[in-house]
Amino acid sequence: MQQIEFRAMGCHMRAMLDSDSAQSAERLTQIPDRFAEWESALSRFREDSELTRLNRQAGNAMRVSPTLWEAVNVALEAARRSEGLVTPTVLPALEAAGYDRSFDSLPGNGNGHLTGVQNTCQASASHWRMIELETRARSIRLPEGLRLDLGGVAKGWAADKAVKLLGLRAPALVDAGGDVAVRQPPRGERGWPVAIANPLKPGEYVEVLLVSRGGVATSGRDYRRWKKNNVEQHHLIDPRTGLPAETDVLTATVVASTAFEAEVAAKAALILGGAAGLAWLEARPSLAGLLVCEDGRVLRTRSLKNFIWS
Repeated sequence: MQQIEFRAMGCHMRAMLDSDSAQSAERLTQIPDRFAEWESALSRFREDSELTRLNRQAGNAMRVSPTLWEAVNVALEAARRSEGLVTPTVLPALEAAGYDRSFDSLPGNGNGHLTGVQNTCQASASHWRMIELETRARSIRLPEGLRLDLGGVAKGWAADKAVKLLGLRAPALVDAGGDVAVRQPPRGERGWPVAIANPLKPGEYVEVLLVSRGGVATSGRDYRRWKKNNVEQHHLIDPRTGLPAETDVLTATVVASTAFEAEVAAKAALILGGAAGLAWLEARPSLAGLLVCEDGRVLRTRSLKNFIWS
């Protein structure tokens, strides 16, 4: 077993490959560079990123790279799958809530206080439908005033691409800041163990899953939070209100066929809240999930039993 750890997209990353060959080791060393390339195109925090240029050119069509084209299309697919609950058009709302710089740069890494105007952003649950794509020219036109944040969806997408690259050689796992993609079980094993942290009891786990292929993602409001005007904020915006989601769910974990799908479903379930989020997951047989609520309740879909490591 070989692994590499690095930092990218504002998160700790880890890639593992169940092989001892020199070729596999070389393939592993390429993964940080791939994430660096994706981040240089997709980060909203970098002034020189392609996404930043696209946001600045709202109102005009812009020909984009294959990377940004694929990532934006994935983000729009997330909006379709979640009926607008997970949308890339919440950037103005994130900034109004105080998330206007990288999380590492926020006062106290999210425990500090920000001041400024109150959030006056309009809800944006359907704004994503106004984005114009021209496939032949590979161009994107954002309506004036609309800007994108690709956020967690880009991490899930990147984890899937990275594990596909590694999986050509051997069983592989990529953990992109909590968005986990796996390809084939390790040799002699039924799957990869994936622990779900307990947000109410640091250092403890709610469950340990065993996943042979696909993706696992956790979305939470227990870490990326801060105060603005003495009101606690977090980074998970409810597009229906344009404000940080008012939800009783602290963390939502989902198992799906890809890390991208798991990321979208986890975020949607968290925004919806415990009862509605669980029902939303149960209505989608391809998903399995676990919700940890702020009152200590742990809600599980019936299908989660298929992944519990025992």
